[in-house]
Amino acid sequence: MKASFPEIARAIKQANRIVILSHVRPDCDAIGSQLALALSLQKLGKEISAWNEDGLPESYRFLKKSDLIHLPPSEAEEFDLAIALDTASQARLGTALRAVRHAKLWINIDHHASNPGYGDLVYIDTIAPATGQIVYEFLRSEDFPLIPSAADALYAAISTDTGSFRYANVIARTFEIAAELMKSGVNAAAIAKKLYESYPKRRVQLLGQILPQVTFDADDQIASMSLTKETKQRLKIQPDDIDGLIDYVRSVETVVVAIFFEELPEDRVRLSMRSKDDRVDVNKICSEFGGGGHPGAAGARVRGNLEEVRSKVLKRVFHEISKSL
Repeated sequence: MKASFPEIARAIKQANRIVILSHVRPDCDAIGSQLALALSLQKLGKEISAWNEDGLPESYRFLKKSDLIHLPPSEAEEFDLAIALDTASQARLGTALRAVRHAKLWINIDHHASNPGYGDLVYIDTIAPATGQIVYEFLRSEDFPLIPSAADALYAAISTDTGSFRYANVIARTFEIAAELMKSGVNAAAIAKKLYESYPKRRVQLLGQILPQVTFDADDQIASMSLTKETKQRLKIQPDDIDGLIDYVRSVETVVVAIFFEELPEDRVRLSMRSKDDRVDVNKICSEFGGGGHPGAAGARVRGNLEEVRSKVLKRVFHEISKSL
């Protein structure tokens, strides 16, 4: 049963020590939502910790006050309240989850369709294109503080999870919120420059390595690209350097499903998948490999070597396209 904003606000007001967590390999929606809520609750006088297993990605350090987000401590701590943001399964909190020895209450705020509803107070809105949009609506609805640095973080969160307001998940309210944030002082052009025009040189070098090896299958309806551990090590690639690379193959006219395979340590492969057709649900496909997400964007971490996983996943996607289109 979905909790209401007033119920969540009441739990926050009754707590003193609060920890705010987001998923491993965080994107800007996770970091922006986490930062904005942490700043708002600090303004209310709460004692706030904000943890992520991977810390703060380099590409989001331009967000003011983002140094509030830390790696989890080695010694577990106790809290009155723990809040998980933008995290479809509790296990995806990683070491941040293990660093919470005990919390009297857990709140789960998310927009992923695959979220099973873990926690004591659960607010999942699968219509919202970004968790940042939910956090904004919560802060405004409950009259919680929204300081300028938090507004910037929420705008960045919403912009990135909507593909700069291009994806099918955008609703009319999303544009209204963007306008409200700009009226409050958010410089949209400056944030866009940091998000989309300030990549490190190694990202371009990475593209030069993997684009020539892109493969097309099923009459060019499936496009896939792969990143090996060797290439990552040689170019000193950071996790956030990879964000958005799948869009290069997703944008091909004939492509229905785009797939990114990233080789990980310990014989695992990170799978990222995008669909351009409502009839092909990549959340359903990725859930079969232990992952999840949205119908149009999902992912998983799969046991096996790169070629084995590629073969299994491509076969499954080909079957889904053959059946659905």
